[in-house]
Amino acid sequence: MDRDLALYPGTFDPFTYGHLDILERALRIFEHVEVTVGINIDKETLFTPDERCELTKECTKHLDGVQVASHEGLIVDRAREVGAGALVRGLRQVSDFDYEFRMAFANRKLYPELETVFLMTSESYALVSATIVRDIHRWDGEIDKFVPPPVVEALQEKKHMLGGENAE
Repeated sequence: MDRDLALYPGTFDPFTYGHLDILERALRIFEHVEVTVGINIDKETLFTPDERCELTKECTKHLDGVQVASHEGLIVDRAREVGAGALVRGLRQVSDFDYEFRMAFANRKLYPELETVFLMTSESYALVSATIVRDIHRWDGEIDKFVPPPVVEALQEKKHMLGGENAE
């Protein structure tokens, strides 16, 4: 098990400045962080797993120690597979903690050696979520304050492909 490797799992649909904030701070603690893009066939996403991975790579290429991979299944299985010592989870508000708390206990039961590290997002990103970004974009609102430029471009391209104004 590599104590210098952490997984930062999520859907990342799309990758936001809030995600980037958590990742940058995780890199202060861990030498290597894998952004693990979750694949859940029951969850409808705007971007495909490959698109989410590529966007995340583009948004994080300036950072040393970041890998991006997709994974379908239990995150503890991915952690075992790559030998990660920790999971990084971002908390925006108190309501996030309830879900994350339960998940951390479940993961500990499944893989006791794996630690979960909670990082509170910076105040300026506390209300940013991928869902909010998708909603703002759907109604032609300005999203450049919430997501990096490659995501802005990809969202505009996706909207155009799906039929123009107010289409998603």
